[in-house]
Order: sequence, then C-alpha cells, then structure tokens
Amino acid sequence: MRRYLSFTMLLLGAAFVWACSTSGPPVSSEPLPIPDATSSITKSDLRIGPMDSLQIDVFGVSSLQGTYQVDFRGNLKLPLIDEVRGLGLTASELSYMLEEVYGEKYLQDPDVNVTIVESVGRNVTVDGSINSPGIYPIEGRLTLLQAVAQAGGPSKGANTRKVAVFRQVNGERFAAAFNLDAIREGNADDPEIYGNDIIVVDGSNVSESYGELLRSLPLIALFMAF
Repeated sequence: MRRYLSFTMLLLGAAFVWACSTSGPPVSSEPLPIPDATSSITKSDLRIGPMDSLQIDVFGVSSLQGTYQVDFRGNLKLPLIDEVRGLGLTASELSYMLEEVYGEKYLQDPDVNVTIVESVGRNVTVDGSINSPGIYPIEGRLTLLQAVAQAGGPSKGANTRKVAVFRQVNGERFAAAFNLDAIREGNADDPEIYGNDIIVVDGSNVSESYGELLRSLPLIALFMAF
C-alpha cells in the first residue's frame, strides 16, 4: 500500500507541475526508447534491465563463465572485453553479440549462452477509473489492454477513450494517451507495457489533478515529455 501511495503522490506532483505550465509539453515524434527500468517478460523475450543478474557460459572456457550484474546504466563488465551494453537486449541477443565480440579477437567460433537469473523492476501501476487499482507484476509480454484487464477492467463512469501511460526514459518523464475503444475494435495498435509504467484510466473516479493532466494529452499515441 505504501508503494502504491508513493507512485500516486509522484504522479500527482507531476500533474500539478504540468497543469501549471503555460507553454505545454513538447511532443516527441521519435519512437520512444527503452524505459529506464524495463520490461516485458517471457522466457524467450525477457529484456535485460538495470541491476539484473545474468549467468554467462562460454562453452569450453571456464574462466569466462560466471554470474554478472548489470549496473544502473545498463552495462556489465566481462573478462577480456571489459564493459558491454546489455540494456534492452534479450538473453539470446546478448549471447549473439558476445559471440561476435569474443570471436573477433579472442576465441574461434565461441558458443555463448546467457541466462537472466534475476530481474528487477517488473511491475506496472494501474490507477484512475479502474475496478482494482494497484501495483501488478508483469509476468509475461503485456499490452495496455491486458494491463487494464488485469486490474479488473474500467470501472463505472470510466472514459475508455482516454487512457494514459506514463514512462521514464533517461531520467525524463513521458506520457501518452490511448483510445481503449479503438484498440479493442482493432482500429489502433495495442501498445506494449513495460516495467515501472504507470497507467491511468480517465473518468469519474479520477482526481481533479489527474483529470486535467489526462485531458491535456492528445490522442496521437506520441509520448510527450513533462
């Protein structure tokens, strides 16, 4: 409960700052990068996030095998090749990259296997006009429709034509609004949800600060910095 309240207070503070702005937030037309703390989870497409623990095995080379932790920047230090970027990659993608790096200078046809031993920051917060607001674990590849359903679906009086997703990327906050009805009807894409995203459903159960923030977001599925 404390964690849920802290997320709510954080978002309310952001809403107040944005509502007081006279110029409005800039719209980003570029694809949104991987969030600071990702991600969606399945065995095959789990993406590496900060502070994750990885088991790396290089066939036939015991000195290169071990468990390594990704740092806050998304990098990890490995024998011979020092620091490599792992943030946002799947285990198989990192395996392929390490095979190329080790193969360039150090090993002949290396066989590298990467396993994500422990991942952190895999929760989504769902709030607003929703039947069961709260923090939910992401246990598989998750979309906006699925996240809303996981929280019990929109409550009575919900405005399902305006559902906001808040995300942090490189220390900067972004937000976008989506039409849930259009997504259900197949007229709009169902966006993927990542760890630490915050979803707010507009409607009668939304606070005044939330409501002002939600209604200021255009339904163009572009993320706006604030």
